[in-house]
Amino acid sequence: MRKKIHIAVLSGGPSSEHDVSLKSGQMVFDALKKTYETTNVFIDRAGKWSIHPADLKLFANWAFIALHGFYGEDGSVQRELEDHHIPYTGSDSLASALGMNKFLSLRLFRDAGLRVPHTLLFMRSAWRNDSKRIIQKTLHHLHFPLVVKPNREGSSVGVSIVKNKEELAEAFGDCFSFSRDVLAEEFIKGREFTCGVLDHGWGESAYALLPTEIIPRVSHFFDYRAKYEIGGSFEVTPPVGLSRTIMREIRDTAVRAHRLIGASGFSRTDFILDENGKLHTIEINTIPGLTGESLLPKAASAGNISFSELIEKIIHAAFFRYGKNFDF
Repeated sequence: MRKKIHIAVLSGGPSSEHDVSLKSGQMVFDALKKTYETTNVFIDRAGKWSIHPADLKLFANWAFIALHGFYGEDGSVQRELEDHHIPYTGSDSLASALGMNKFLSLRLFRDAGLRVPHTLLFMRSAWRNDSKRIIQKTLHHLHFPLVVKPNREGSSVGVSIVKNKEELAEAFGDCFSFSRDVLAEEFIKGREFTCGVLDHGWGESAYALLPTEIIPRVSHFFDYRAKYEIGGSFEVTPPVGLSRTIMREIRDTAVRAHRLIGASGFSRTDFILDENGKLHTIEINTIPGLTGESLLPKAASAGNISFSELIEKIIHAAFFRYGKNFDF
C-alpha cells in the first residue's frame, strides 16, 4: 500500500544566504501544505538540523531543498540526503557541485561554445603566500574595471567591481576572508538578464521561461542589495526593446546551460548582453531564490504559472527523476 507523501522543507543553512533561504523555505512550506503532509526542517548557521536526517526519514519520504549557497546548493546537503536514502527536489549532488563552482561551470560552457567572460581562479593559500604575484597576474591578463568575486557563493555575495590597483587588493582581501577560492573576471558592460528553466525530470524536457531584464536601483550592478531589498532593482519580464533573435538566444542558452551541467527540475542562468549585441553567460543557479522578491517565481508568473504551480512542477520533476515506481 502506497504511503502518503510527506515532504520535509529544508531551509536556513550555514551560508551567507541563510536569511534568504528561510524566506524561500516558508513560501515553499505554505504552498505545499495545501496538498501534502509537510514539515519544516531548520538548519542553523553551524549546519545542525532541527531534525536529524536519520530521524527525518522515519516519517518524511521526500525533501524539498530550499537552501541557497554553500552547503545547500553545492552538493553537500544532496549527498547527506543520498546517504540517508531520502529523495529530494532539484539537481543531484554532482550537478549541484558543478553549478556552484563558477570557474568549472564557465569552463564547461566555454568548451561547449557559449561565450563567457575571461576568468582567473586564485586560492586563499596562494594569496597568503604571495599576494603581489596574484595582483600582478590579474593585471597581466585583465584590465580595469574588472570583477572580483567568490568562486562558490550565490546571490552576488562578495562581488566587487574594481577600478584600480588599490581597490583590487582590498577586494581580494575581503573575498579571501570568507572564501577559499576567488575569481578575477573580465568586466562586461551591458544589459543584465536572467532566464529561468524548468523541466519534467529529464534534461531533454527542459524549457525556458520568459527572460527578465534587471535594472539595479540601489547599486551599479545586480548585487545582494539590489536582489533582496524591496525596490532594489527594476525587473522587466519580458524585456522591452529586445529583438526576437536575442530573446531566443537567451532562452536557448539558458536551456543549454541547464543541460550541460545536468541540472534537474529548475535553474536560472544570468547573462550580460554587451554593447556590441553579444551575449555572455555569467553563471547558473541550481536553486534560485523562491521568495516574494525572487526572479524565478516572477518569471513563472509572467508565463501564467502561479507560485503553487511552480512548486508543484518542481516536485513532480523530482518524482519523475526518481522513477514512477519509486516507493513513496
